[in-house]
Amino acid sequence: MSALSRQLSQSSIKDSSPVQQRKTIVDNPVPQLPPGASSPRDNPVLLDVAPNTNKYRTPSDKLVLILVGLPARGKTFIARKICRYLEFFHAASVRVFNIGNYRRELHGPHHDAAWFDPANPVGLKQRKAATDAALKDLKEWVAEANDGRVAILDGTHSTLAKRQYAIQTLKSLEVKIIMIESVCTDPETVERNIRHCKLGTPDYVGIPVDEATRDFRARVAAYESTYETIDAPSTNGVEKNRSWIKIVDCRRFVINNVRGFLPSRLIQFLSHLHMEPHAFYLSRHGQSEYNVLGKIGGDSGLSPLGDAYAKALARFCRDEVTKGEKGERPARLWTSTLRRTRETARYISHHSITIDYDQDDVDHAQEWVQLRPVAWSNLDELFAGVCDGMTYEEIEKHYPDEFRRRQNDKLAYRYPRGESYLDMIHRLDQMVFEMDRHREPLLIVAHQGILRLLYAYLMDMPREEAPYVSIPLNTVIKLEPKVYGCDEKRFELLRKCPNPDGQKETRLKKSESVDDDPLFRDDDPPSH
Repeated sequence: MSALSRQLSQSSIKDSSPVQQRKTIVDNPVPQLPPGASSPRDNPVLLDVAPNTNKYRTPSDKLVLILVGLPARGKTFIARKICRYLEFFHAASVRVFNIGNYRRELHGPHHDAAWFDPANPVGLKQRKAATDAALKDLKEWVAEANDGRVAILDGTHSTLAKRQYAIQTLKSLEVKIIMIESVCTDPETVERNIRHCKLGTPDYVGIPVDEATRDFRARVAAYESTYETIDAPSTNGVEKNRSWIKIVDCRRFVINNVRGFLPSRLIQFLSHLHMEPHAFYLSRHGQSEYNVLGKIGGDSGLSPLGDAYAKALARFCRDEVTKGEKGERPARLWTSTLRRTRETARYISHHSITIDYDQDDVDHAQEWVQLRPVAWSNLDELFAGVCDGMTYEEIEKHYPDEFRRRQNDKLAYRYPRGESYLDMIHRLDQMVFEMDRHREPLLIVAHQGILRLLYAYLMDMPREEAPYVSIPLNTVIKLEPKVYGCDEKRFELLRKCPNPDGQKETRLKKSESVDDDPLFRDDDPPSH
């Protein structure tokens, strides 16, 4: 802690915040408001994180994304990923309108491939009714509020005529429209998407796998018979001035007439996505010396118990993280820059193996260092500012107003000269790009505050609940994102120890649903 921080923490004005203390000695009757001060939250937050409901916003500030592509090309996966990213990291109001869901609600879930044949007048009429219902709800929702919301129309839109129809229907909204087309030319990827995603939808409940697979392939063939890619030569340049993004095999990207902050962020986000199965392993550092003392923050090393966990984690990496179906598989390791995470990873083996990826930019076998440690400052724990190195009891005693403010809004509360959870969300924004880009299993050894946010993001949880998620010590959490949700498995590597954090933070009662959920239990007190 700096000398100035110590001076603040030891000030005789113990019942007021450092900001209030400053007001007693500085004559500043007309202060400048900090960036983000217009936010409805108590503490100011970053401008690109806080929602903006400026009454002078125009319809063009809103955005409609229209998904394009054949079935089993990952459109719903992309739509849901975009929705989650914009909601969590940019506090945007986003909603997905899936035409397939409207079809099932209006006409039932079971339709064979013949119903999707463009020459079938009954199927054509009913599918158009589902499209119209989705467009109607989308238009009403977009017009509801002037908050720069984003609507996503998830469907095939597999011909120029269908795309033109959707755009003309939305014309009265005067919003920005961007089409996103997913093209997949790899038969293995398409087959995997069919078996892992499509056969689990309500369309094929109770139907044998082989029969369902044959029927879905026939459905795809029906769409292929009339499919027109965006700006195809046959469209005679009708779409050359439209805004669109074309993704080919998650490798090649064509960007046409796309501008603006949020659309640019989407381009960057989409360029990192892939549809390969991917596992994340989240682990807190082992018990630290500050955990034993009940202190938050700091840069202390591991306790003997923490060192024992580090050795157990090394064995877990050997037996689980790097163990594939066909032998040893390549894996990655990230830590924060703080001592306790790097010490937690110090026993992990970094031996070399040989890898040879298909369709890689390196067209030959190459050496791979297993779990090569990469330290990111983005993964450092929430910085507690003048409270760094204090216990919660000391914070409550010396800064009671700050303590209460944090209890009232833990997500937005910013420690004096420190950070808030919203600040950490901002610095994790770029990290999720890297997380999505990699195809190998990724072990992240970090801190409870950071892992709470990553867990909440991957598990599709509201941001407001993230600061209360239990990420216990001595435990590895395995997460495998799917199209509809995320699979979770927990591995407790050491027997549970009483109060391994050495901290007990009292908090105001949250909603009953959160209090009753074991995910938010207090048996392993939080470090932030």
